[in-house]
Amino acid sequence: MALEFLVTKTATALFATALSFTLCVSCARRDSGLAAGPDFQKKFQEALIAAKPGAVIELPEGRLDMDRALSLSVDNVTIRGKGIDKTILSFKNQKSGPAGLTVTSNAFTIEDLAIEDTKGDALKINGANGVTVRRVRTEWTGGPSEKNGSYGIYPVQCKNVLIEESVSIGAADAGIYVGQSSNIVVRRSRAEANVAGIEIENSQFADVYENKSTHNTGGILVFNLPDLPVKGGGNTRVFNNEIVENNTQNFGAKGSMVAKVPTGTGVIVLATNHVEVFKNTIKDNNTANVSVISYYTTGNPINDASYDPFPEAIYVHDNTISGGGTAPSGEYADVLAPVVGKPMPAILFDGIVNPKKLVAGRRLPDDLRICIQNNGDANFMNYDAGGHFKHVSRDLKPYNCSLAPLAAVNLPGGN
Repeated sequence: MALEFLVTKTATALFATALSFTLCVSCARRDSGLAAGPDFQKKFQEALIAAKPGAVIELPEGRLDMDRALSLSVDNVTIRGKGIDKTILSFKNQKSGPAGLTVTSNAFTIEDLAIEDTKGDALKINGANGVTVRRVRTEWTGGPSEKNGSYGIYPVQCKNVLIEESVSIGAADAGIYVGQSSNIVVRRSRAEANVAGIEIENSQFADVYENKSTHNTGGILVFNLPDLPVKGGGNTRVFNNEIVENNTQNFGAKGSMVAKVPTGTGVIVLATNHVEVFKNTIKDNNTANVSVISYYTTGNPINDASYDPFPEAIYVHDNTISGGGTAPSGEYADVLAPVVGKPMPAILFDGIVNPKKLVAGRRLPDDLRICIQNNGDANFMNYDAGGHFKHVSRDLKPYNCSLAPLAAVNLPGGN
């Protein structure tokens, strides 16, 4: 199978001219190539080092034991297994290395394999332009544990990222995480039993759709955080997803941001601008199905002078929302639930906005408003976090507005 997208004209030309240099690991024959056995790991890493641009490294079927981290730094390489549950790279006995596979190359594709039980992150892709992760499973097979690796599928500071038909289970931070990146599509994937199922953080132009996020602590998170090299996350669409029963007890490392995510969270939009959440099925998340909050709600200090802690231009509309709110956790349970009772409203807003941007001191400009519309019978609450819950309001009318739809993300070469 040829690469389905290449990120720049240069990469396209490189691929066209590099086919003759393809690494002949399997020579396109099913009965040859890297074979399972005691020397598999050595031969695999040698293949990664010796690869030329345009290489397709074919991996055999079977459970393949790894005891140290793997790495790839050659551009325009494809790693291909025999199936998401057929080719399994098992790091259960890993002795060295912080991750399973670390990639620092452009125009990278990985497909049809699994990475299990790494000491740290399972698949980390750093600084790449052009990433395709297709039918890849990352999993910690012992179930949720703070000893699991932090991230499953983990592109960071990347451009033109496609993650599709993949699975992540058991990550102690985020199962599918795209951070400090731009031009992103995450689709038709499943995140289960992670702290955060799917997380888009400090990233621009992301489409997250047709995924299922279930039995995590939090289903889908769209965050913008301070003190990171890439700032200003926004322009994210979250649509046509199933975000259900994300009630797994938080097992994130103490002191981490994700450890603050309340157990029972469906969707959180945190301090991010221009986010559209629509046509999702969101149900039975025990704290809140949807939360729109500022960074101030986290209780962490802000030392980054360039950081914008307020969510703005958030449009939550046309979702099917039901159940949930029956067993809130964290501050919601300790402080808010005694005030407003149970179940908690389906859609929560902390009410904290930038006072410098208010029109006539009353509300945000039309293009920066928090708009909540056409979500069936889902109830709403502004819980006035800035005023210590003194002026809680369930009145949706000030938020019954619409924003211009965000544009679809288009990857080079088509989606």
